[in-house]
Amino acid sequence: MSSAFIREGEYQPLGDVAPNTDALRFYLRRENGGVPVRELKAYYSDKHQREVYEMSDGLTYALNDEGRWYVVWE
Repeated sequence: MSSAFIREGEYQPLGDVAPNTDALRFYLRRENGGVPVRELKAYYSDKHQREVYEMSDGLTYALNDEGRWYVVWE
């Protein structure tokens, strides 16, 4: 995606989103052009040793030890 379409001050990295699922859904909706993103499944992952969230955008997210969101790559 070209940065020419992003206004200065508008970009927010995933890791800067507040550590709650409401904030994550709001962020994902904005990143997906206003298309709502739903939480499909939340569960504890033994592999990642934390709660993970499968979202309707096809990705899975989790909070790291510092409370920052990241994409879980299985």
